Amino acid sequence: MSAFTLKTFRFSEDTCIPQAQPKQGSAVTLASPALNVMTDLALVRAATVDPDTLLDKAEQTMIQQGVRSLFVVSDFPCVAGLVTAADVMGEKPMRQVTQRNLQRQDLRVTDVMTRLSQLDALDYNELKSANVGDVIAAFKKVGHTHFLVVQAATTQGPARIRGVISITQVKRQMGQAVHAMSAEA
Repeated sequence: MSAFTLKTFRFSEDTCIPQAQPKQGSAVTLASPALNVMTDLALVRAATVDPDTLLDKAEQTMIQQGVRSLFVVSDFPCVAGLVTAADVMGEKPMRQVTQRNLQRQDLRVTDVMTRLSQLDALDYNELKSANVGDVIAAFKKVGHTHFLVVQAATTQGPARIRGVISITQVKRQMGQAVHAMSAEA
């Protein structure tokens, strides 16, 4: 044990210290590395929700955590799918209400989420050599708003979701209004 002792200190009662936040993505261009628009789950904790959670509770979770999507996890650590703010507040709940003769307040995440098998994924190793223009082209091709980024299995562990890319985040980082560039743009 070393003779060096760490010094501690305390804050005065009126001190306001904000929590550390992931650094805000800087403006990117079509030529910027694709990893610049990925939310890296090795650096940021994934926001999750149980599939049986009521939609209103899921919406509150998104607001409280400052996110617009949640990974749906029922059997930790396995991801069952993704639910977005658009899923919770858009047309999907109304369709379920009409088709199943339910009240909106009775709907759960499982009723509107996108299942893992319906999500498009990108390979992390390919993404490392891609640029933002390549990501936008992939969004145009599939017409979805999110990509999972999957890191292949290694000798250290199995394949895993390494990140997520949303078209909304790409647009924000490019400095464009969300409505100014569609997935088709």
